[in-house]
Amino acid sequence: MSFQLLEAAAQRDREIASGWRHHSSTPSQTRYPDFVDEAYLRRAIALATENVRAGGGPFGAVIIRDGQVIAEGVNRVTAMHDPTAHAEVVAIRAAGQALQTHDLSGCTIFASCEPCPMCLGAILWARFDRIVYAATKEDAAAAGFDDSNFYVELAKPAAGRTPPMRQALAEEGLLPFLAWRQFSAKVPY
Repeated sequence: MSFQLLEAAAQRDREIASGWRHHSSTPSQTRYPDFVDEAYLRRAIALATENVRAGGGPFGAVIIRDGQVIAEGVNRVTAMHDPTAHAEVVAIRAAGQALQTHDLSGCTIFASCEPCPMCLGAILWARFDRIVYAATKEDAAAAGFDDSNFYVELAKPAAGRTPPMRQALAEEGLLPFLAWRQFSAKVPY
């Protein structure tokens, strides 16, 4: 990637950080050069394609901050025998280690495909500033990666979900939260 692309990305990230955090604007109110996003997105797509050729799933992700690539990830579900090893989660774990923090504010994640509900949850917990993706969840479903049932399940009350869920030991379940509130050396997240 050329120096100009990296500098444009760094400038965009600085503008995002100042615009979204200090001026109360929303991401949709600010426009950034598409060519910068597209360069990182092409890298995510290339990672996904390379991963397919290596026997993995067709998903890739790139995380940047201040115009620098912090981490990359590909789908490792079958290689690691881990259903949570989606490209975005793999990249988030690597970014957390690289930056030595769980808070990825100031970062943008570029994904070859629209994040699934699990990955979106991880992205939201990590506090990314932006998500940029290429293929849609409908495109993924057409290729055999249909997560539409997850959205249906999440919309149901807990008692009506599949697999069945039931709450038990509700009062005892509050004990860890009480301990958390009282623990003075906690690291909030």
